[in-house]
This record gives sequence, C-alpha cells and structure tokens, in this order.
Amino acid sequence: MTEAERGNRDDGLSAAALIGAEPGQPGEAEGLQEWLRTDRAGRPAEEVLGWAIRTFRPRIALASSFGAEDVVLIDMWWRIDRDVAVFTLDTGRLPEETYEVMERIRRQYGIAIATYFPQAPAVEALERDRGCYSFRQSVEERKHCCGIRKVEPLRRALAPLRAWVTGLRREQALTRTGIDVVEWDAAHGLVKVNPLAHWTEEQVWNYIRAHGVPYNALHDRGYPSIGCAPCTRAIQPGQDIRAGRWWWENPEHKECGLHVGPGTRD
Repeated sequence: MTEAERGNRDDGLSAAALIGAEPGQPGEAEGLQEWLRTDRAGRPAEEVLGWAIRTFRPRIALASSFGAEDVVLIDMWWRIDRDVAVFTLDTGRLPEETYEVMERIRRQYGIAIATYFPQAPAVEALERDRGCYSFRQSVEERKHCCGIRKVEPLRRALAPLRAWVTGLRREQALTRTGIDVVEWDAAHGLVKVNPLAHWTEEQVWNYIRAHGVPYNALHDRGYPSIGCAPCTRAIQPGQDIRAGRWWWENPEHKECGLHVGPGTRD
C-alpha cells in the first residue's frame, strides 16, 4: 500500500467527518464520536501523528515547550512531513537552556517556530499590582500568573486550528493519568492529539538517543519537567517527574491551565 493510499484509508475516522464538524462541538459524525470513544493505545505514535497531519493539515500544529516529549514529536513529524508546524509560548521567564535548545531545533530541522508572548499590558499590571513572585502566595495567584503568561497566548495560538498535538503522557503526573491518544478538547473547541500518551519515559529517551534529537541541557541536571525558571527546580531520585514544578503546591494542583479536559485535572 502506498503512502497516499494509507492516507486515504478509513481508519475509523474520515477527514471529511472531522473537518465537517461544527466548531465548538465534538462533531455529529459517527466516525468522530467512535474515534473519541475508542482507546488507541495499540497504534504506534508515528501512525497516530501521521493520521492527524493528513486529516487536519494545514490547520494543525504542535505545541512545544521543548521538553523531551516535544522534541521527539518534532523529529517524528519532520520524518513524516518536512513542513513541521510548531508553536511555543514564551512567558518571558523561561530558562536560558530552553532558548538554546529551541535554536538547535530550528537549525537542525530547518523549521520556523511561531512564538506567542503574553500581552504586555497584562504582564505590566501583574507585576505592578502583585509583584514578581505573586505566584508563590497561593494556587489562585499562581494560576492567575499562568493565565496571563500561558493560557491567553495559547488561546491565540489555537484560534485558527482544528487540531493540536501535545507531548502529554499518562505517567507524567497524577493529573494526566486519564488522557487518551485522541481527545475532544472542549475548552478550546478542537481535537487534541497526544501520540505519546502511553509512552514511558524510557521510550522517550530511547527515541532521542536513537535519532540524535537535540534536547534541553537541564534534563541532564535533574530537571525531567521544565517550565518557567522561577517555578522549576531539579528533583531527587525516585520523586515524581513533575515534583520540581511548583514544588510548594500539592501534586493534584500541578497544572497551569493549558491542558484541561476529561483526561486531566486542573
């Protein structure tokens, strides 16, 4: 079977069914509903990603913070289709190492990276009225900061899309144990594709090493999960991989609002 034939094959969900769905709804088409009801754990990540690219192009993009899972997906997409659509959210407080790996990725794959920044007036008001470290005062204050620096820019990034791809994995955190490979993202009104949902951390790193994928240097210093510099620290052996994110909070609160849906708890 040729690649074109594989692309046109009915995988239980036709492109027409998805593209014809009304914005803000998971779609009336039976094929879409069947896909969303069915656990696709047995399908290789490359197959899921390839299906998503064929189905939604050009209205699909990968959301990347340039963590280990995200660079795997950039490489995987590039091997399927050299026209990689990727965006990132620059909160203004990222570690230097994140910018460094971003540039390495840009050069190695020859891709453009769309960068979304928070609205300057909102950041100015936040720091004027609440200070530079208000996010450590309470979960509510932290989510307020995340809302300005991450959630609002994400809404702008997703506005023209019908689907987005993420590096979420079930074993990353207590808040992510229920995610599926393909979900309906009701909060943003589009399909969410998590090709690595069932991957282990070992699988992620095996892929990186096998394909020579650039990765964030902080991973080698005890940072398995990397966000804003003031909200991320190294973890100790045996700790949950997101223990270094907002370490002053209880584990069940450790989401920033980007990933809200049936499989995540915020």
